[in-house]
Amino acid sequence: MNYRHAYQRIVDDIVAGIESGDLPPGSKLPSSRELQEQYKTSHMTVRTAVTILRDRGLVESVSGVGVFVRERPTG
Repeated sequence: MNYRHAYQRIVDDIVAGIESGDLPPGSKLPSSRELQEQYKTSHMTVRTAVTILRDRGLVESVSGVGVFVRERPTG
């Protein structure tokens, strides 16, 4: 059985999508509501996951528009 926190599953799945190229820079992540339904979790859990991804510099939020994968720094 997998006992990871729900927010960590979301983070891990999105990071895997970014690393595999399934979520290239500029890609819009599913809405908060879509992630809640997909992972059968609360708004707060999704918000925690997005905050972690933002703190890692992987995504950026655009108010009223959505959350997008950031460009990777080169060098």
